[in-house]
Amino acid sequence: MKIAIAGTITIDADRRQACLTASAPLQAATRTDEPGCLAYVFTGDLIDPTTIAVYELWSDPQSLLAHFEHPNYVAMRAMFAEHGIAGAHVMKYRIDAEAMVYNAQRVASVSFDD
Repeated sequence: MKIAIAGTITIDADRRQACLTASAPLQAATRTDEPGCLAYVFTGDLIDPTTIAVYELWSDPQSLLAHFEHPNYVAMRAMFAEHGIAGAHVMKYRIDAEAMVYNAQRVASVSFDD
């Protein structure tokens, strides 16, 4: 069972770019060094200058648990604290099915049976 993490982090607009720049090496390290990491993305919202969008995808709960204990995770939390984040709303989701968004006819579908 895969786990997705998605949400937002709120930060002062004047601090966001420095925070994102500081996060890049930790994002790269997490993607490279941590088994089970399928995606790990923290990026600036193009509409709201005070928002960082969060997206992570993990292959299984054990990989996510290992991430929570990994030095990359500890360093990322410390880095966000140093940059003065104002808040966060980040959720985790269990994924019980997956399918392509576009079917063979290139039509977007909500079905998991195509």
